[in-house]
Amino acid sequence: MKNLSFSIQKPFYGYALGILLLLIANFDAISQTKTLNYYLNTALANSPLLKDHANQIAISSIDSQRLHAAYKPQVTGVSNNAYSPVINGWGYDATLSNIGSFNEMVNVGQNFVSKKNIGQQNKSFNLFRDSIQNAGKLAEQELKRSITAQYITAYGDLQQLSFYTEVSKILINEEMILKKLTENNIYRQTDYLTFIVTMKQQELQLKQLQIQFRNDYYLLNYLCGIFDTSEATLADPDISMQLNTDTAASAFFRQYQINHLKLENDFTLIDFSYKPKVNAFANAGYSSTLLYNAYKNFGSSAGINLTIPIYDGHQKQMLQRKIKLAEVTNENYKGFFTSQYSQQLAMLRQQLMATESLLGDIEDQIKYADGLVKVNSKLMETGDARISDLVLAVNNYLNARNLLTQNKISRMQVLNQINYWNR
Repeated sequence: MKNLSFSIQKPFYGYALGILLLLIANFDAISQTKTLNYYLNTALANSPLLKDHANQIAISSIDSQRLHAAYKPQVTGVSNNAYSPVINGWGYDATLSNIGSFNEMVNVGQNFVSKKNIGQQNKSFNLFRDSIQNAGKLAEQELKRSITAQYITAYGDLQQLSFYTEVSKILINEEMILKKLTENNIYRQTDYLTFIVTMKQQELQLKQLQIQFRNDYYLLNYLCGIFDTSEATLADPDISMQLNTDTAASAFFRQYQINHLKLENDFTLIDFSYKPKVNAFANAGYSSTLLYNAYKNFGSSAGINLTIPIYDGHQKQMLQRKIKLAEVTNENYKGFFTSQYSQQLAMLRQQLMATESLLGDIEDQIKYADGLVKVNSKLMETGDARISDLVLAVNNYLNARNLLTQNKISRMQVLNQINYWNR
């Protein structure tokens, strides 16, 4: 029996132990530690969308400066020259063409607009800038949520990998003890093979977890715009709940407030667009047909243009009705979102409470499962334990620890969602 046992168990022992030691060594070799803040800061710095929003704000500032420049005196130089010869009676009618026309002038124009009108137009640019800034905040919050969620996922993989690595080390030690006891005919060959099957399952699970961690870790780097194929350990994200006492100031509700202010401003601008417009102009230069005293045709002129709207088919009222309907639409969206916002937070808080309640039960289960594994290990050393009982105890302990890790990760994900809506 002893020789048979040795000839069968050696391949299992060498293969399982070698692979497990290699996997454990690969995991232990990961030494560099990175934090959640590192990934968040890198993602924010690399995001082209946030850079786009920053550029749009800069463009809005330039447009505002152009608005003020447009209401300053506009100076232009004009040169119009034409010559229409009449040869042997053939040519344009001289009374129409004057044979030639030569104009070299400098024109100065000035639009007169009230300060209120300019102020309302400038407010349009300010509101546009506020809208872009708010959109940037929403994009930043969404980016933080997605990066944090992926970080938590990769961190959960790493926690599982760390736990399975520790269990594998324990099983290797138990295997060495069991091997000697089997060689001494204290345990049967089938008991030893049953234990080896458990180790094999551990090996496969460890491989799967390493693959899963690499995939989720590389995806984290990808989302942050980091080109790095080396591996690192991830620090505890240490996520705590953020409370928002003023929801109206959040970026989610701020967008509806900005839309309301923009519609109000557009309504006022319609009134200004139907007010009388005054434009003054002046020019000086040379204008001549070269037919009569061309050397005296230097001069200047000045004038005022007045435009008064009288009737346009009630287009003003139509435009104002459009804005009123847009305001109703904005309020409808705001009301619907407010209801969804409250419902979403209530649902997430319920999930958080349920998860935290379950964590306590799981931790109690782990204590019992861990104690049962230790008892069976002690009994195995004296040959008084059944290997099937030890394997069952190990599997129960693994399942309880897996459930604990999954719920801890689930709790972090829920907190991440709550913080997203509370920012």
